[in-house]
Amino acid sequence: MVSEYDFQAIEKKWQKEWAKADIYKVSEKSKKPKKYVLEMFPYPSGEIHMGHVRNYSIGDTIARYSRMQGFNVLYPMGFDAFGLPAENAAIERGVHPKVWTYDNTAIMRTQLSRLGLSYDWDREITTADVDYYKWGQWLFLKFLEKGLAYRKKSKVNWCPKCQTVLANEQVEAGLCWRCETEVESKHLEQWFLKISEYTEKLLQDIDTLEGWPERVKLMQKNWIGKSSGAYVNFTLKTNKEDSQEEVITVFTTRPDTLFGATFFLLAPEHSLVDKITTPDNKKAVDKFRKDVTKVSEIDRTSAEVPKNGVFTGAYVVNPVNNEEIPVWLADYVMMEYGTGAVMAVPAHDQRDFQFARKYSIPINIVIQSPDVELDPETMKEAYIGEGQMINSAQFDGTYSLDGIKKVSEWLDKQGKGKQAVTYKLRDWLISRQRYWGNPIPVIYCEKCGMQPVSLEELPVVLPEDVDVSTGGSPLAKDKNFYETTCPACGGKAKRETDTMDTFICSSWYFLRYTSPREDKLPFSKE
Repeated sequence: MVSEYDFQAIEKKWQKEWAKADIYKVSEKSKKPKKYVLEMFPYPSGEIHMGHVRNYSIGDTIARYSRMQGFNVLYPMGFDAFGLPAENAAIERGVHPKVWTYDNTAIMRTQLSRLGLSYDWDREITTADVDYYKWGQWLFLKFLEKGLAYRKKSKVNWCPKCQTVLANEQVEAGLCWRCETEVESKHLEQWFLKISEYTEKLLQDIDTLEGWPERVKLMQKNWIGKSSGAYVNFTLKTNKEDSQEEVITVFTTRPDTLFGATFFLLAPEHSLVDKITTPDNKKAVDKFRKDVTKVSEIDRTSAEVPKNGVFTGAYVVNPVNNEEIPVWLADYVMMEYGTGAVMAVPAHDQRDFQFARKYSIPINIVIQSPDVELDPETMKEAYIGEGQMINSAQFDGTYSLDGIKKVSEWLDKQGKGKQAVTYKLRDWLISRQRYWGNPIPVIYCEKCGMQPVSLEELPVVLPEDVDVSTGGSPLAKDKNFYETTCPACGGKAKRETDTMDTFICSSWYFLRYTSPREDKLPFSKE
């Protein structure tokens, strides 16, 4: 008997034998009860690390234990291969993204196999394979057919040197994370998926998830962010003499505090800013808006970071008391949330309170605490609790929770607002002005407009003979790719040169594992 375990030789020998015998291959024809053990597939970064080992050894243990219990276990693996990190890594190394990606998948496949993980490698999928991303395009066209994919102008972070859109996380102190060029705000035509169509269903289905920790469920609910309240219409005045009948609508969960609004806030990106800013305030407003582009969304919305703003010179009329209140820009108001406009009630909202104290804006108490007499001169923080409405005309004495409904109903009757439900969840922006991704299967014709590529013409293949070294989208510079004919009239047309967000590819891979060689549909229902 040998005194030492020669793991190099023994493991290599038996792993070869196991592979030859297909001991981990799973068939749908088994009469055993089925069990699906799924792990997130890795991004092919080059080599596995301890995070992979930890996660996948746990999954392997569950798969083996389930087989011992008599289950027919589906336990697959693949690679999440498209995306900006792969493209950037390839550019840095002077190689093609496909070469870099597939070299890495080969290394990682070998390493995962050497760990002895019991995957059915016959079901392996790689999202950069044509026979996988073809079906991502098929799904996109089905969404388009149902009105769930659409194109609109959207504000983006733009790096003028790299010629590409940047995610918020890729902007560091207002500079591009890669080349340190100052990032610009730009409006581009972008493709979206209408996930907002499913907000209520998503919210309700969270409660059906078995075994999920409550904190994770709560995070999901907060991400969807359902709020009940009212839309309120404020009439815009450009200055105190010249009335202008333009309405700005805000959403509030606290219509009971409307009488306490002493100023009005717009997001710096709001489309009305240029129109309403007075000449005396233009220079300060322009500087403020430029400075805000250098601040991350996380810092802008953080409760710990000081709030900043600038006066536009404009006023709006509060619909419940006809008081004229000044319009400010504030860095903590985001265009993506609500309507990009906020009625500021400093006595009863902490961020508004901090803002009002900083810029010496009046504070009016309209909800009286049952425990302590509130004084706007001595308050150290906003009072956000319940209480009786005061300084609120006909609603004085109403309990604040009842006031929410009563004020909303009054607004509705007066034509100055209406009860509403809103969600934080926004539609999914999937356009990427990059190369290493799934081409969006759409064609533009000057005569016929936007035309979907026919299902029979799929896939739109990502060309390989391109120069990716300059950043931006090589597809927009490749005539062989974008010059095409219109499927409707046969005339000259141009392909979409944006590619899809990599998360499109990784949002349905678990279904493809069940029938990875299916060639009629993305996956077989059976």
